[in-house]
Amino acid sequence: MKLKTTYYCQNCGAQYSKWMGQCTACKQWNTIVEEVVSKKEAKSNFKSGKNKPVKLSEIDTTAENRIPTQNEELDRVLGGGVVPGSIILLGGDPGIGKSTLMLQIALGLPLKTLYISGEESPKQIRMRADRIGIDSGLMSLLFETNVQKILHTLYDEQPEIIIIDSIQTLHTDFIESSAGSVSQIRESAAEIIKYAKQTNTPVFIIGHINKEGQIAGPKILEHMVDTVLQFEGDRNHLFRILRAQKNRFGATHEIGIFEMFAKGLREIKNPSKLLLSSHDTALSGTAIAVAMEGIRPLLVEVQALVSPAVYGTPQRTTTGYDIKRLHMILAVLEKRMGIKLSGKDVFLNITGGIRIDDPAIDLAVAAAILSSNNDVAVSAQWAFIGELGLTGEVRPVTRIEQRLSEAGKLGFERVFISKHNKINPKNYKVEINGIGEAKDLSYLVS
Repeated sequence: MKLKTTYYCQNCGAQYSKWMGQCTACKQWNTIVEEVVSKKEAKSNFKSGKNKPVKLSEIDTTAENRIPTQNEELDRVLGGGVVPGSIILLGGDPGIGKSTLMLQIALGLPLKTLYISGEESPKQIRMRADRIGIDSGLMSLLFETNVQKILHTLYDEQPEIIIIDSIQTLHTDFIESSAGSVSQIRESAAEIIKYAKQTNTPVFIIGHINKEGQIAGPKILEHMVDTVLQFEGDRNHLFRILRAQKNRFGATHEIGIFEMFAKGLREIKNPSKLLLSSHDTALSGTAIAVAMEGIRPLLVEVQALVSPAVYGTPQRTTTGYDIKRLHMILAVLEKRMGIKLSGKDVFLNITGGIRIDDPAIDLAVAAAILSSNNDVAVSAQWAFIGELGLTGEVRPVTRIEQRLSEAGKLGFERVFISKHNKINPKNYKVEINGIGEAKDLSYLVS
């Protein structure tokens, strides 16, 4: 029998009828590989009954009963818990803590859980479980990569929760190509999803990511699942952030924050206290910003270092902040305030190893840069909330009430915001100062 083959990009999953040197979708070179599409006719592992049409008026619209994971941060991101029959895809950098998080969930659930591992040995998982320190008699381990054998085990065991680590290690007998290829990932995921939907069993799937930070394999994998979670963080820092990039059963603006320590991942209920540094003396080049991650206010410390350029071309380096945004703020300060920064190196850091994309921290970034440039410290009891426009004005930001309440809760004395934000200062425990333009910051750091 002649085998049917096609060409897939191993980076983004784009399909081609012939080999090409460069993928036209992701622009990567030498990533297109020929794969066998099917080895034999795929037969279903179980018989499904006939589906009958249902009238729209007869469909039950009551809320789905969610399964709490015993982890408040994960439940927050999922929208209140796991929906039965849902497929949750978790991606993240190697070593970031994906397997640790899933093992903690599996050990903590009061449900019959099956943890399927295709990467680690039984001894490795047992050692990690001993380190976490949760003893569960409801979790079982299965070390298998063949999808057909996994499905047979699922029918025999009937678990209430399934965790697969990872989808790139699975392979199905119906596809000739090797495990981890685009066609294998797609078909293996399709068989697992079919089982989950027909048995109403929730499934967590761990996925590897490529060098661009996207989940490896075909893009259709993210369309097939119900929820896509991204586990972010720097392995050199303690904090990890869990974000929902897609969620059919809830919002995508919530985040969960964890701290990595010796016994696994610990939930952070009040991250602002941990992200703020405590200095014995006032230091120049630091300012406190009130950012929003989802609907959660977060106080972070912005650190800036401005120094004369040693080499001919000044350096611009950021950690946890958009470099293009920094260039814009530097241009505004130079044009609107007359601050000469074109011949100086500028380094910017968001403490704690987290990344902030909220434009409301622009005012804190500008204050930190001016503080370092003038070598004048900004009070640690002051916080900044505002977006800088190209004309130098300080623009109002959303959710100002929650930001101000969080600053007052943590004991800050003064908060600088846009004067265009319409609020009642008497409702808050902090002194509120309105700023109209970036040049109004000059008296704070002079």
